[in-house]
Amino acid sequence: MPSICLPTPNGHKTPVVFPVPSKLAKAMIVSFPPPLRLCSSFLCTNPFLYRHGSILDRGTTSKASVCLPAAAVVAPFIKDGALRINGREALTGVPENVVATYPLADSPAAFLGAVSDRKDSRHVFKLGVLRNHRLLCLFRFKIFWMVPRWGTSGSDVPFETQMLLLEVTHDLAVDGGPSRTSHDPTHYILFLPVLDGCFRSSLQGNSSDELEFCIESGDPATIESQFLESVFVNYGEDPFGLMKESMIMLEKHKGTFSVREKKEKPGILDWFGWCTWDAFYFDVHPKGIEDGLKSLSEGGTPPKFLLIDDGWQDTRNEFQKEGEPAAEGSQYGARLVSVKENYKFKGTTGGGSTGKTTSLKDFVTYVKETYRIKYVYCWHALMGYWGGVDPDAPETKKYNSKIVYPVQSPGNHSHLRDLTMDCMEKYGVGMIDPSKIFEYYDDQHSYLRSQNVDGVKVDVQNVLETIGSNNGGRVTLTRRFHQALEKSISRNFKDNSIICCMGHNTDSIYSSKVSSITRASDDYMPRNLSSQTLHVAAVTFNSIFLGEVMMPDWDMFYSLHYAAEFHATARAIGGCGVYISDKPNQHDFELLRKLVLPDGSVLRAKYPGRPTHDCLFNDPVMDGKSLLKIWNHNKLTGIVGIFNCQGAGLWPSIKVQSTAMLEETYLTGHVSPCDVEYLEDVAGDGWNGDCAVYSFTDGSLSRLPKNGSLDVSLKSLQSKLYTISPILSYNQKIQFAPIGLMKMYNSGGAIEAVDFASDLSQCLIRINGKGCGSFGAYSSIKPKICTINSTVEEFMFDHNSSLLTLIIPEGGEFWEICAFFEV
Repeated sequence: MPSICLPTPNGHKTPVVFPVPSKLAKAMIVSFPPPLRLCSSFLCTNPFLYRHGSILDRGTTSKASVCLPAAAVVAPFIKDGALRINGREALTGVPENVVATYPLADSPAAFLGAVSDRKDSRHVFKLGVLRNHRLLCLFRFKIFWMVPRWGTSGSDVPFETQMLLLEVTHDLAVDGGPSRTSHDPTHYILFLPVLDGCFRSSLQGNSSDELEFCIESGDPATIESQFLESVFVNYGEDPFGLMKESMIMLEKHKGTFSVREKKEKPGILDWFGWCTWDAFYFDVHPKGIEDGLKSLSEGGTPPKFLLIDDGWQDTRNEFQKEGEPAAEGSQYGARLVSVKENYKFKGTTGGGSTGKTTSLKDFVTYVKETYRIKYVYCWHALMGYWGGVDPDAPETKKYNSKIVYPVQSPGNHSHLRDLTMDCMEKYGVGMIDPSKIFEYYDDQHSYLRSQNVDGVKVDVQNVLETIGSNNGGRVTLTRRFHQALEKSISRNFKDNSIICCMGHNTDSIYSSKVSSITRASDDYMPRNLSSQTLHVAAVTFNSIFLGEVMMPDWDMFYSLHYAAEFHATARAIGGCGVYISDKPNQHDFELLRKLVLPDGSVLRAKYPGRPTHDCLFNDPVMDGKSLLKIWNHNKLTGIVGIFNCQGAGLWPSIKVQSTAMLEETYLTGHVSPCDVEYLEDVAGDGWNGDCAVYSFTDGSLSRLPKNGSLDVSLKSLQSKLYTISPILSYNQKIQFAPIGLMKMYNSGGAIEAVDFASDLSQCLIRINGKGCGSFGAYSSIKPKICTINSTVEEFMFDHNSSLLTLIIPEGGEFWEICAFFEV
């Protein structure tokens, strides 16, 4: 007889088993005998004190309840066909086969699952009707990448949704719930489909506004009928804290991944980089790389990170014949024949006094020494190359690869096809024997290390979900490959030196224990006019989810491009690494010098850049009225960027009457200190809420209370950045707030520390930081003198705006400014 196993507080060691009759109706019909239904009719101190009855007959069961901790924590529960969360109905019409479980003690969170009368490798279960909530989804619009979607009901939830956030206002309270008033704060409900054993779940809606979850193994031989921990549900008043808290809970409970804060951050994040991809595509070669490094260095923005992208590996392509035109996409049929470099990096011209290099090592060593490059990374695919590893090549035979043909989940077919995957399905992939995968990674990475290479970018990661058949399924295979990959990275490279890419499925995200950087959107496509705003908006919203597990990577961009400043300002606030892919001698150095210091370092913000609170449920690309705002922190300041993404593109997978470009749109919005979440953490004790707000574009300085605002008008593809610096009182006379390097997009990123000292005759404010150029600060009174590194320097003070400025000369990496005031 089948049974339902519910977890107990000791972590599944002694499950409570409820038998279910063997002859059951289909999983999706109402007459399915209900499993244990959990409700919070009582409040007590033991959250795991179960009361249950036995099955009475087909289609009925005695009432069951779980006692929850007192008042402060009330977990979601199912009662009378509704999922109730914090006194509100989140879902109605909940089917009888839906199960709620509570393995997380003293938590407002729960798992939702369901039970079927049949075992299968793929199920779709209804969770209930979703209506009248503003919602934000993150879904995969094609197999490798996510984008956001907004709506108000279950029918707005796309297939392959991997995060669902609901906004619940006071007027949606239900009878029987706690009383609500108009003064109640808005609450947020978070649904995260997760990995449940060997199965992976995703959310989707249907035309009846029913929210469903699809759970699948990707292997016809891996089957199951009951799923108890498929969808994680949590709620709270702070959407960002809710996401962070939820990921920490899942990390602890599932144990398959680690959150971002626990991971080592590669050094590349703090240095300016150059990637070869959009400069050369597959035609990358040593001479071109040297030309690019030389032109950037001579322009005063020397790259310290070089990423040699696709085109350096030794491959063979049976689908491209010499002398014949190549079919579109046939490049993705190429397979790896060696872990070593191809002919272009052997015995070719490489510059320098010798005029030639004889190996990848010679070239890498030469550019490191000549252009003072700190880090060189090389690209490779998770399966070796796009078409995998050649089964017959002498140097790769030992990996026992075989040609397999990917099979996508039906959910992926609901959205856009991807040329890469289409070609992989057509030509097949040389899949390495899973028992040999660590050997391959170790061979590849140890060889690169021997060539003086410092790390790798590992691409095409989601392919694993399509080849899980006969390998234990997509989750099992993904976890096995990721464990081998991360073990090899740790063994062969310092500094956790890996960038993950094309890995926007939860199979990969929830299998990431070590990797700390992942590409957060589809490629930057310089020739695609409609993708520029989409790129910035997609990364921003994806970072709500991805940013809790890894540092989102915003991809490269062109500095000489009509949308260059739009992308540059986004990278300045994104907390990401900053790297470009300019062709040699095609650079905008005026723009780059706003991002890059003369020593090649960048002023990187602390966290992943995310949308401001008031932007979460507005479509900044297609609603015709909303601006996108992004917030972040530096050590001692906040930063807000505001972007007009309207009128320049259309989200993929949205049915519209016309795909023509929209008309140029001018919009007005506002920025405020309260746009920066947790600004009080930056300000510290004694802050009264006032801020100095510096506009990078206008060069203006304003003093605002925390809830004050400035109006901003932008046309399509325009953006503005604002440094938000809390004003602190240092005695009865002096109020001070550092702005930082005023000619840099992220001015406050230059400030490392501020402290104060005084005696009977004078007091001083000491600011420590890095970089050079025009330094600014808000000061309520004019200093008596200012010094830089103990040398008295001239300064300017504007009594109208209270702006203090002085020039920090080039030559030193770090500096100390002291402003002396008379008491």
